[in-house]
Amino acid sequence: MIAFLTGRVAGRGGGTAVIDVGGVGMTVQCTPATLGRLRVGETATVATSLVVREDSLTLYGFADADERDVFERLQTASGVGPRLALAMLAVHTPEALRKAVAAEDTAALTAVPGIGRKGAQRIVLELRDKLGDPSGAVQDGPAGAAPQAPAHWRPQVVAGLTGLGWSARDAEAAADAVAPEAGEAPDVAVLLRAALRKLSRA
Repeated sequence: MIAFLTGRVAGRGGGTAVIDVGGVGMTVQCTPATLGRLRVGETATVATSLVVREDSLTLYGFADADERDVFERLQTASGVGPRLALAMLAVHTPEALRKAVAAEDTAALTAVPGIGRKGAQRIVLELRDKLGDPSGAVQDGPAGAAPQAPAHWRPQVVAGLTGLGWSARDAEAAADAVAPEAGEAPDVAVLLRAALRKLSRA
């Protein structure tokens, strides 16, 4: 298992990042929040999970080991594969998922594209004892540092939405709708969740 990668960020976009590890470019699938912490040209460390299929090897990257562990545990539920698990972490933080499962909050789970009411009920039933108890205080990023969003947040939000299955037109419209919330220091993860809420209500 490849537990983590450390190297120069060679590229980023479309839900993926390329990490240059000793001259080898490793492509990792990431949530928008994780991508928002990566800077092209800078050295970064991402926790990783390797998903092996008969016809592919896909590496998924995360901001920290907790996010990776939740990603892997989510896939122990029936009907939850890596793409849906990544979508769940794009919409909710690991702690928010723990709280939703512990509180049997199926409404929070159905906010994720691809999860219906019955699917949410099944996830709650199967993961209740696997995600752990909510801590009540979650730190985002190393040493509790606030996530650093890229200066141009819009492409990241649009890419995140299209990666979750929304059309480019809907994604652009949702980005327009949340633009007033961006402020001077936009947080991609927060804006993405706000956009998803608007699309879910539409």
